[in-house]
Amino acid sequence: MARRIVCGAHIGGRAKRGARFGMIKFGSTTELILPRPADVTSHVAVGDRVTGGVTILATLAAPR
Repeated sequence: MARRIVCGAHIGGRAKRGARFGMIKFGSTTELILPRPADVTSHVAVGDRVTGGVTILATLAAPR
């Protein structure tokens, strides 16, 4: 578990591809909480290695 996480993201805000929205200092693991599974398509699995600004973690369904 990371000891210090700095997050500049805001509820309702939008993230652009490759944009930084936070940083894990002195750690290597974090959790990402997403909306209900019906609205999300995951592109990674537990144990996968990801690279910030490169790996697409998930996509959200278009609003209905």
